Amino acid sequence: MKRLDRLAQVSLIFIGAITLIFALSLGKTILPPLTLALVAGVVLSPLSDFWEDRGYSPVWGALIGLVGTLLVMAALVFVFQPVVIRLVEQAPRVWADIREIVEAARGFVRGVSREAGEAVSTAAGTTAEGEGGEEGVQMPTVTDALLVAPAVLSQIVIFIGTLFFFLLTRSQIYDWLSLRLSRRGERAELAVRLRLAERNVSRYFLTITMINAGLGTATAIMLQLLGVPNAIVLGVVAFLANFVVYLGPAIFFVVLLFVGVAEFDGILSLAPGVAFLGLNATEAQFVTPGLVGRHMQVNPLLVFLSLVFGLWLWGPIGGIVAIPLLLWVMVLSQVTTKPFSAAKPA
Repeated sequence: MKRLDRLAQVSLIFIGAITLIFALSLGKTILPPLTLALVAGVVLSPLSDFWEDRGYSPVWGALIGLVGTLLVMAALVFVFQPVVIRLVEQAPRVWADIREIVEAARGFVRGVSREAGEAVSTAAGTTAEGEGGEEGVQMPTVTDALLVAPAVLSQIVIFIGTLFFFLLTRSQIYDWLSLRLSRRGERAELAVRLRLAERNVSRYFLTITMINAGLGTATAIMLQLLGVPNAIVLGVVAFLANFVVYLGPAIFFVVLLFVGVAEFDGILSLAPGVAFLGLNATEAQFVTPGLVGRHMQVNPLLVFLSLVFGLWLWGPIGGIVAIPLLLWVMVLSQVTTKPFSAAKPA
């Protein structure tokens, strides 16, 4: 009988998880900006507390947090624009360089084995014929942009509204959750745990932001010494990419390979990417553990699966909010209510 009860509980949990995933998938238009706003609100919570502790109305803290967030987002768009334009302009040259490398490797294979060379030639000819028959990639038109604009605008409005009202009513939300989700004698403890989780996650991201800023600065200096154009902008990209653990640095490494092939010839084209790998490894293995500490260990597999699940569910926004949500849950589920630090997974 106990076994049947346990199977019934497991079945209910499994069905509930599937239902939740399905519901989250259906809400792709509304839930991603809403969740991103809640995560941003948790990170910005010390700013609201700073103004409230000095006797100002919570409205001022919410407005300052919202305006600051929007200014940062606008600045990022302004910073990224020249990088994207330059990469697009350099794409034909990079593609030509890659084709030269492929042709050289193909010639080497032909020299080693005639049969292998014929096989490679046949495959290359088939690929070329297939590519010749395909049409080029069509650029988005003005009509496409007009059709997408309302959806993007609605998500921006959802993000702004959620962030502002969360910062404005955080205390009431936590009180309501502690009242609804705990027993009578545990309400005060849950309220404390909610605020503690918020404080520790915010402190963690403040520390990680400082570390990533150092990495971005070192990357910009390294690229400037190598003679890479827009080194400062690429340093900003490195700073932001490092927030998405594992995947962000890997994508930025590929970008640097792209930039290296576009700017340099021969083995020097690998220098920007290899130098960044050295900086990133130093940061991940020495700087972050030394400054953040190892009081909260996050299983790397759990981090990776959370990231993959977030990207699969909500795309780029899912990848951004996956790790903060994981840290929030882990901090909230700690047995003790004593303050502790959170460590970035190495």
